[in-house]
Amino acid sequence: MELLGEMYFSSFMKKFRFMSSLSKRKTPWKVFGENSLACSLSDHPVGKDLQAMRTGQRQNKGMRTRLGCLSHKSDSCSDFTAILPDKPNRALKRLSTEEATRWADSFDVLLSHKYGVAAFRAFLKTEFSEENLEFWLACEEFKKTRSTAKLVSKAHRIFEEFVDVQAPREVNIDFQTREATRKNMQEPSLTCFDQAQGKVHSLMEKDSYPRFLRSKMYLDLLSQSQRRLS
Repeated sequence: MELLGEMYFSSFMKKFRFMSSLSKRKTPWKVFGENSLACSLSDHPVGKDLQAMRTGQRQNKGMRTRLGCLSHKSDSCSDFTAILPDKPNRALKRLSTEEATRWADSFDVLLSHKYGVAAFRAFLKTEFSEENLEFWLACEEFKKTRSTAKLVSKAHRIFEEFVDVQAPREVNIDFQTREATRKNMQEPSLTCFDQAQGKVHSLMEKDSYPRFLRSKMYLDLLSQSQRRLS
């Protein structure tokens, strides 16, 4: 079996070197047919390994490209209109330096301003932690629920999306809080997420919020609003 594999690999390398020589002479690879060669190797371990390597290289290249773009975006926000929730041009004109400056007064002031939330969400995305803000906002919306039937379904949806272990957008909370929230799902109420929401709020306030205020994104935003006044 090993001898057969070596013979197969040797044959493949001969074809590969020959096709490479043709390529250097700008001769089309279709002399042997690249696709037919790939197909002939697909059932052999050597061919499978080569195909896996090529697939992995393409995926890694795509991931590096996406991370590079995201890293570039995280450095600044020269076009703040891209993160505004609606009617960006008009909204940007209404956003005063005083309003943007007040976001630094406290975390709750920031969360009370819809453009402050939009800017903070954009910043969290650069840190891959936007699920914390999304969970907090979902809890705020959940507290407005008046229908008992909808309350139960919404509670389970929020728990499965943010709180449960290995949830799609799992938030960073301790085991005791997670289990306490799980017990609350037996009889959901408007306060069933209060403990978890408080933990996430505290985490963002002590960790992400100070970094946001020091970020180039926020400083650029203040600079833009000041230039409009001059």
